[in-house]
Amino acid sequence: MQFTRKFAAWTAVAALGAAGVLAAETSQARQQWHGHARFGQFMSELNLTDAQKAQIKAIRQKYQPQSEALRAQAKPFTDAARAAKQKGDTAAARSNMEKAHQLMQGASFRAQENSEIRAILTPDQQAKWDARQKNMAEAGKGGHKGWGKKGNTAPATK
Repeated sequence: MQFTRKFAAWTAVAALGAAGVLAAETSQARQQWHGHARFGQFMSELNLTDAQKAQIKAIRQKYQPQSEALRAQAKPFTDAARAAKQKGDTAAARSNMEKAHQLMQGASFRAQENSEIRAILTPDQQAKWDARQKNMAEAGKGGHKGWGKKGNTAPATK
């Protein structure tokens, strides 16, 4: 009987640990997928031809190594921001997110990538592309809006 209780207790501990690891991995994957899904959704709104889709895929693959390197450079700042947010230190979280944001915005290859994509679009598609770029630039000026469910307020400091 005692062996069964210990076994059940250890099984529960192992299951909780595995659930925590899975949740962390799922959260990171969800964040990464969310960005891809938004881009994919916008691309579908452009009504691209198969040839345009293939060209855009090739352009994105061309710049993928630079994107991954940039993401790796920003990771220490985003990790520090996440840890600070969990501790309730909103000032440190904002500071680290701002550093990551500045690093990502300073990527010179992004303008070239966007220019190459825009060049294969029709005039109507270019107008939609330009409007989206303008909206993204304006949204980025306001800083990080990811606090809370509605994205408008920061958590109270402790």
